[in-house]
Amino acid sequence: MEKLRIAAFGGFRSIPPKAGAAGSDKFALELYPRIVGKGHSLLAYSRIYPNDKDALHYEYEGVQIKYFKTVKKAGFDTLIHSAKATFDVIFRNTADVVHLHSGANSIWAMFLRLAGKRVVVSQFAMDWKRDKWPWYGKLFYLVSNYLTAYCPNAVAFDNVFTKEYFEKRFNHKYEFIPYGSEVKTPPDNTDILDKLSVIKGEYFLFVGRFIPDKGLHLLVEAFASLQINKKLILIGGSPNPGEYETRIKNTKDARIIFPGYVYGDDTNILMKNAYAYIQPSLIEGLSPVILTVMGLGTPLICSDIVENKFICRDNATTFISGDSKSLAEKIEYALNNAAVIAGKSATGQTDIKNRFNWDKITDQYIKLLKK
Repeated sequence: MEKLRIAAFGGFRSIPPKAGAAGSDKFALELYPRIVGKGHSLLAYSRIYPNDKDALHYEYEGVQIKYFKTVKKAGFDTLIHSAKATFDVIFRNTADVVHLHSGANSIWAMFLRLAGKRVVVSQFAMDWKRDKWPWYGKLFYLVSNYLTAYCPNAVAFDNVFTKEYFEKRFNHKYEFIPYGSEVKTPPDNTDILDKLSVIKGEYFLFVGRFIPDKGLHLLVEAFASLQINKKLILIGGSPNPGEYETRIKNTKDARIIFPGYVYGDDTNILMKNAYAYIQPSLIEGLSPVILTVMGLGTPLICSDIVENKFICRDNATTFISGDSKSLAEKIEYALNNAAVIAGKSATGQTDIKNRFNWDKITDQYIKLLKK
């Protein structure tokens, strides 16, 4: 068996995840220890931000970790960190194969390939459409599309719709490797529920970044319009907080709870015990959170964008994307049809575990990294 020496960097910030973590961090956390478990070595380049006081981990479940300092400013933090990681791989020869997260890092594929490294890029959503980016950020992503199309040895898409866009745009075939759904069964303890003063089945939940394309403004508006006793827990924030997050947190609705960042078993316990999970996204790849929620068997309410519908099929309650009134109606529907949404979640749990399996995904990535 060929033992791969792999380096990885790009969209994820750290292993294990810490404040500011998102789907890319969860992706790295699930995939990389499994790759190491198959007999390969992997070095994950993680970030240190100014005034970062979190403990540093130099090894996690067999994954070796190396840190570089970067800035706090959105977009530029990844650019600076990825540049440092690229030249460390080249000049210290830390790997033969490099796995880059996000096409925004495809610019580094040129340097890495000139140095004789094999490069695989994982491209997620259509990032150039995200409202969080200023015009120059969107332009950078559009230019990066060309680099993604031609510079790496291979590109893997977790999103069939983005894959189709690239194949039509660049007349080339690419790989489809989705995100996994299964997670360890969370413990039975409800300490995190007690800490937040909520009761099992008496709250709705959202987990993620507080950025415009997640549609949180729609969720807050829809929830505020309903006269219901249940609470709404919004977990997370933004790695670079701005006016949007401030506006969300300034809601005067006392039923809405902001615990900040919550990780690991506590997150899964909150997902497992929610009445329903709500994903109001305007733009997504194949959402890791939706996959996790469905894998846990929790009822799901989500926007009807094609990426969400591809994952959940008929096993979720969907509302019109961008329409807070439609979302409010579906929340009420879920409250009045508990048996229906429970049935959908049970069917969805079986379906999702068959279609999005981490062990199969790990084998697909190893095969691609060996090409």
